[in-house]
Amino acid sequence: MTDWKQLLSNAGCRITTPRRAVMQVLMSSDAPLSPQEIRERAQAMHHELGLVTVYRTLKLLTELNLVRRIHTEEGCCGYVAVALGEACHHLVCTSCRRTVEFPCTGLDDTVAELERLTGFSVQNHWLELLGLCPACQAKQKVVIQRKEEC
Repeated sequence: MTDWKQLLSNAGCRITTPRRAVMQVLMSSDAPLSPQEIRERAQAMHHELGLVTVYRTLKLLTELNLVRRIHTEEGCCGYVAVALGEACHHLVCTSCRRTVEFPCTGLDDTVAELERLTGFSVQNHWLELLGLCPACQAKQKVVIQRKEEC
């Protein structure tokens, strides 16, 4: 990941202890975390970290494209750190919530065609594909095999 601290500084923002704690927690997780989960984990680094501060920090980091909200069928699932310099598209496991970023080629042509057909001017987008990660697929196969044996 490119230095998030440099991007924060370039935006005129200070690198505070709460911001550092939130980013460290997000960068160490491979699943989206709720603000409450972020707070619980970050309190090991910053005891006095409050939930309001976490929300404000997430808002700022999201606006700077350092953090992205991940959605599921139930709504907002949590937040993940963005691997800078890469596309912000995600595969999300519906079982364990593991999230993996992936590059998406060919989307520019689709967006241009949609703009041409609809007259919209697309300002932004996000793409999340939901499914089962390899580990959860393997677990599911074991459960199915056990049911078949009964």
